[in-house]
Amino acid sequence: MLKKMRGFTLIELLIVVAIIGILAALLIPNALSAIQKAKQKGTMKDINSIATAMTDFITDNGTSPLHNGILAAGDQLYIDLSGFYLKVLPTNDQWGTPFMIYGQSAAVMGAVAGITESADDEFVITSYGRDKADGPAFTFDPMDPVNSYFPITGLQSFNEDLVNWSGSWIHAPKSAQLGS
Repeated sequence: MLKKMRGFTLIELLIVVAIIGILAALLIPNALSAIQKAKQKGTMKDINSIATAMTDFITDNGTSPLHNGILAAGDQLYIDLSGFYLKVLPTNDQWGTPFMIYGQSAAVMGAVAGITESADDEFVITSYGRDKADGPAFTFDPMDPVNSYFPITGLQSFNEDLVNWSGSWIHAPKSAQLGS
């Protein structure tokens, strides 16, 4: 007597693989976008923490720390802010790129096109975004600040730089500022 073998046919296996492929094609882009959005939001929170620490430093000292470029552990800005103003000072954004920080008037005016006047109690904090490169130049217009915000339209939108000037976002996603 022959025993009937149980199992799946080739057609049944192909159908299951096709269904899994379709589901993966639908879900993977959304998952990638969610991961990048989480990194962007985390970076924005880190920048806000640094901006708060810088503001507290300015309140105590009258001027922002002199700094012009990459934030690195051990430099004077890191020493000035770590411990007292911010328990753990992040040096890199969520994509692994060092934050760029500019403090006092000359550095701030050189950091962003459109800032034509600055004082020694101002600062700029920048993250280069997902592509880890200085993004396309933007000019901040204080008369029309909304033009500095960018929409999130796809993965390329996460390549945009995030820029905070003295505690206010001057280049950030529209959804973070305008509820769009």
